[in-house]
Amino acid sequence: MKIYSWNVNGIRAVWNKGLFQKFIDEHQPDILCLQETKAMQHQSPVDLPVYSEYWNSAEKRGYSGTAIFSKIEPSEVRLGFSDKVQSKYKFDDSFGDPSKEGRVISAKINGIWVVTVYTPNSKDKLERLDLRHDVWDPAFLEHVKELAADAPIIFSGDFNAAHKEIDLARPAENVKKHGFTQQERTGIDNMINAGFVDTFRTLHPDQLQAYTWWTNWGGARQRNVGWRIDYFMMSKSLLPKLKNAQIHPDVMGSDHCPVSIEI
Repeated sequence: MKIYSWNVNGIRAVWNKGLFQKFIDEHQPDILCLQETKAMQHQSPVDLPVYSEYWNSAEKRGYSGTAIFSKIEPSEVRLGFSDKVQSKYKFDDSFGDPSKEGRVISAKINGIWVVTVYTPNSKDKLERLDLRHDVWDPAFLEHVKELAADAPIIFSGDFNAAHKEIDLARPAENVKKHGFTQQERTGIDNMINAGFVDTFRTLHPDQLQAYTWWTNWGGARQRNVGWRIDYFMMSKSLLPKLKNAQIHPDVMGSDHCPVSIEI
């Protein structure tokens, strides 16, 4: 089974360019997790009869949003957080309420929870760092731990942070900047300390220049001056089933490229 995750930065744009179709034809994912769809399902031009589609769109039009496309029918799909998690945290700040921005979908497929997440960005001047560190990251971790208590879990998406210095081209220049603050990196540490595994680094612990996002400025993608901010995490119990973990920088259409695992 091939599971892919891709921040498409607007599904209508990448479909209308023909690049989404090209990706599907060439990679044939069994399950595809999407972030930053920027559309309601009824606005989507995607026509892929082989997949069942599950969407969680932001209340604000043309913003954020996630989706899971699956060739295998899930036995259960949940949008957002459980009532317990939702009531425990105060999500809204001056920028809005990220729990109303379609940022999380969870689907139980063949006895495994598959989750996709689009983590809020801390902003250039770190205006949202406190919300991320104190609210979003612990709430999302609580969410995946709840699901993992029911069944093994795979969760993927745009975490909007590089974990280690190896995960970005210019770590020294970005210390304490959004995407590489200690608080954001601690959020990923906490996932690992809770027993979840970074699949790519487990199979490729020393691979350099392995990035999933590039700024649109200065020819960064052509020069591969990027960041690894898109991840697949899984329960340790699934590690014996993990056959592959890859990054696909050749797939165009977004400022992110897809990442994948095979189990």
